[in-house]
Amino acid sequence: MAWFLLILGGLFEVGFTTCLRFVEGFRNIPWTLGFLASVTLSMGLLEAASRTIPMGTAYAVWGGIGAVGTVLVGIFFFQESAGTLRIALIFGIVACIAGLKLIH
Repeated sequence: MAWFLLILGGLFEVGFTTCLRFVEGFRNIPWTLGFLASVTLSMGLLEAASRTIPMGTAYAVWGGIGAVGTVLVGIFFFQESAGTLRIALIFGIVACIAGLKLIH
Protein backbone atom coordinates (compact mmCIF):
# COMPACT_ATOMS: atom_id res chain seq x y z
CA MET A 1 0.00 0.00 0.00
CA ALA A 2 2.87 2.37 0.78
CA TRP A 3 4.23 2.05 -2.76
CA PHE A 4 0.80 2.83 -4.21
CA LEU A 5 0.59 5.95 -2.03
CA LEU A 6 4.08 6.97 -3.10
CA ILE A 7 3.28 6.58 -6.80
CA LEU A 8 0.05 8.51 -6.36
CA GLY A 9 1.96 11.23 -4.53
CA GLY A 10 4.42 11.41 -7.42
CA LEU A 11 1.54 11.83 -9.85
CA PHE A 12 0.17 14.70 -7.77
CA GLU A 13 3.66 16.21 -7.97
CA VAL A 14 3.21 16.22 -11.75
CA GLY A 15 -0.11 17.95 -11.11
CA PHE A 16 1.38 20.74 -9.05
CA THR A 17 4.24 21.36 -11.46
CA THR A 18 1.77 21.51 -14.33
CA CYS A 19 -0.48 23.92 -12.40
CA LEU A 20 2.57 26.01 -11.53
CA ARG A 21 2.99 26.75 -15.23
CA PHE A 22 -0.34 28.62 -15.21
CA VAL A 23 -0.59 30.33 -11.80
CA GLU A 24 0.68 33.67 -13.17
CA GLY A 25 2.27 34.82 -9.93
CA PHE A 26 -0.56 33.14 -7.99
CA ARG A 27 -3.05 35.61 -9.50
CA ASN A 28 -4.86 32.94 -11.54
CA ILE A 29 -7.08 31.60 -8.77
CA PRO A 30 -8.32 28.31 -10.32
CA TRP A 31 -4.77 27.20 -11.23
CA THR A 32 -3.48 28.41 -7.86
CA LEU A 33 -6.12 26.33 -6.07
CA GLY A 34 -5.18 23.34 -8.23
CA PHE A 35 -1.53 23.90 -7.34
CA LEU A 36 -2.27 24.14 -3.61
CA ALA A 37 -4.49 21.04 -3.63
CA SER A 38 -1.95 19.03 -5.63
CA VAL A 39 1.04 20.04 -3.53
CA THR A 40 -0.87 19.28 -0.32
CA LEU A 41 -1.94 15.84 -1.53
CA SER A 42 1.51 15.10 -2.96
CA MET A 43 3.35 15.95 0.25
CA GLY A 44 0.75 14.18 2.40
CA LEU A 45 1.07 11.00 0.36
CA LEU A 46 4.88 11.20 0.48
CA GLU A 47 4.69 11.52 4.26
CA ALA A 48 2.31 8.57 4.56
CA ALA A 49 4.46 6.37 2.32
CA SER A 50 7.62 7.29 4.21
CA ARG A 51 6.18 5.74 7.37
CA THR A 52 6.94 2.36 5.75
CA ILE A 53 9.45 3.10 2.98
CA PRO A 54 12.80 4.63 4.06
CA MET A 55 12.64 8.41 3.58
CA GLY A 56 15.63 8.57 1.23
CA THR A 57 14.15 5.92 -1.04
CA ALA A 58 10.66 7.42 -0.85
CA TYR A 59 11.90 10.92 -1.66
CA ALA A 60 14.04 9.73 -4.57
CA VAL A 61 11.19 7.72 -6.09
CA TRP A 62 8.64 10.52 -5.49
CA GLY A 63 10.97 13.10 -7.04
CA GLY A 64 11.80 10.80 -9.94
CA ILE A 65 8.14 10.17 -10.74
CA GLY A 66 7.51 13.90 -10.59
CA ALA A 67 10.50 14.70 -12.79
CA VAL A 68 9.73 12.09 -15.42
CA GLY A 69 6.03 12.92 -15.40
CA THR A 70 6.68 16.64 -15.70
CA VAL A 71 9.04 16.11 -18.64
CA LEU A 72 6.46 13.90 -20.35
CA VAL A 73 3.70 16.50 -19.82
CA GLY A 74 6.04 19.09 -21.33
CA ILE A 75 6.74 16.92 -24.35
CA PHE A 76 3.17 15.81 -25.02
CA PHE A 77 1.24 18.96 -24.11
CA PHE A 78 3.67 21.89 -24.41
CA GLN A 79 5.78 20.89 -27.42
CA GLU A 80 9.02 20.69 -25.43
CA SER A 81 12.00 18.94 -26.98
CA ALA A 82 11.88 15.14 -27.23
CA GLY A 83 15.44 14.66 -28.42
CA THR A 84 17.13 11.29 -28.28
CA LEU A 85 19.50 12.22 -25.46
CA ARG A 86 16.68 13.70 -23.39
CA ILE A 87 14.60 10.52 -23.77
CA ALA A 88 17.63 8.35 -22.95
CA LEU A 89 18.22 10.33 -19.76
CA ILE A 90 14.56 9.97 -18.79
CA PHE A 91 14.92 6.20 -19.21
CA GLY A 92 17.93 6.46 -16.89
CA ILE A 93 15.77 8.07 -14.20
CA VAL A 94 13.12 5.39 -14.66
CA ALA A 95 15.79 2.67 -14.35
CA CYS A 96 17.03 4.22 -11.10
CA ILE A 97 13.48 4.39 -9.69
CA ALA A 98 12.93 0.73 -10.61
CA GLY A 99 16.26 -0.18 -9.04
CA LEU A 100 15.32 1.49 -5.76
CA LYS A 101 12.05 -0.45 -5.73
CA LEU A 102 13.87 -3.72 -6.44
CA ILE A 103 16.36 -3.35 -3.60
CA HIS A 104 13.78 -2.27 -1.03
